[in-house]
Order: sequence, then structure tokens, then C-alpha cells
Amino acid sequence: MSSAKKINIKLKIWRQENEKDSGRFEEFSMSDVLTDMSFLEMMDTLNEKIIKSGKRPIEFESDCREGICGTCSLMISGQAHGPVRGATTCQLYMRSFQDGEVITIEPWRAKAFPIIRDLVTDRRAFDRIQMAGGYTGAKTGPHADANAMLIPKDLADRAMDAAACIGCGACVAACPNASASLFTAAKITQFALLPQGAPLRKQRAQNMVLQMDKEGFGSCSNLGECEAACPKKISIQNITIMKQEYFKAALAADFREGMGSAEGGA
Repeated sequence: MSSAKKINIKLKIWRQENEKDSGRFEEFSMSDVLTDMSFLEMMDTLNEKIIKSGKRPIEFESDCREGICGTCSLMISGQAHGPVRGATTCQLYMRSFQDGEVITIEPWRAKAFPIIRDLVTDRRAFDRIQMAGGYTGAKTGPHADANAMLIPKDLADRAMDAAACIGCGACVAACPNASASLFTAAKITQFALLPQGAPLRKQRAQNMVLQMDKEGFGSCSNLGECEAACPKKISIQNITIMKQEYFKAALAADFREGMGSAEGGA
């Protein structure tokens, strides 16, 4: 016999047919929920119950369910991915909740993340920011030896820490301004610290920051909510690096423009 603890919970879940629908909260009761069950398994169980009643199930996203893909993005009782720090929604277990607790489940709330249906949002704005950064520059020819380009360990470690970003959007959802600065900074920093990213360094920083603003994300106020909500604990220091990269690129562009004007007037 299983000795797993069971709890009863109440759920307030956001339901919305499409982007234009005003949306509403719908309430559900769940009894005898195993505390060893993951949050998404609980949602699966709820959907089975809804389908048996002949109603439309709740739409939410998930893929790997291993904290890798970043698709399981839910705002749970006001916290991105739920109450456990350093974990995605799929890594959240029902033992984090109390018997009789009311759990509110919402999608990410941001202008740049329009709701598709229920808890599913359109996060292609992140894809467009990454595409604006382009590719890394590399010489063609025979494959270089692994040790041919030496990289200091501290820079390699910092670049890897930035590259851990899974693009889930928790930083945007947690930020009062719906800023994408932490995401964009992580994607810029992972290349800016490495020699492989040097050829397109200035162009990458400018293009990605400009695309971020174009998508309608808010500005950064250095509140730190993004860092606290990030399931991969991406450091807010990356935003400083992003701003430095952007300003250096802007100054270089202004200098080139000034030199061109001077030559044209000579």
C-alpha cells in the first residue's frame, strides 16, 4: 500500500478562448491529490476529470517535463513557476502546497506575450530577439583543435551560466514592467564573453536590444524580480553586461558616422 500523503485543494484557473476574449477564472475542486504528484500531473488528472464531464479541457503547455525546455510556464498563486525557487512548473510537486489551499493559476501577463488560449501564450517574441542577434562568426576550413583557442575558465563559466537560460519567460512575467532584459542579456552575454562571439559582437548587441524594444517589452528598473523568478538562476549582472555592450556599439556607430561625415565634408 502507498504511504504517500493526500491533500484536498481548490483551483482558480484562468480560461480564455482566444486573444480577443476577455477571459475569466473558473473554479475546480480536487480531492485526494497525492503530494508526490507533480503539478503538471495534477493538471493532467484535472483535465481527465473535465473531459469525462463532457467539457473542454484546460489548455497549457509542456514538453520535456525535466526543466529543460521552458514551455511549462505558469503563474501559480502570483509566483512564476510556483513557490519553489530554481525550479520550473514541471519540477514543482504538490507537497509544496497545504491541505485545503486555494491555488490560482494564470498565464504569463505581458503585452508581448498575447494569450492564445487559457494558459498558453505566444512567446515568439523571444525567438525574434534571438534571430535579430544572428549567428556567431567563424573561419571556414579544417576543424580547429579543441585547445587552439584558449578561454580563461572564469569567462567560460560565466558564459555557460548565461547560456543556461531556457527562454521560459518567467523574468518577463515576474517583472512589473514586463521587461525582457534578463533574457536578452543572457543571450547577448553568452557570446560577448567568448572569442567566438567577437566578430559580430557590436552588431548583435544593438540588433537584439532594438528588437526587444520593438516587441513591446517594458524597461528594466533593477528591481531584481527577474533573477528571483528565473528557474535557472540567471544573474541580473548580465543586464549590466548587455547595457555595456549596447553603449559600446552605439558609441562605435556614432564614431563611424562622424568620421564619414568628416570625410564627406573634406
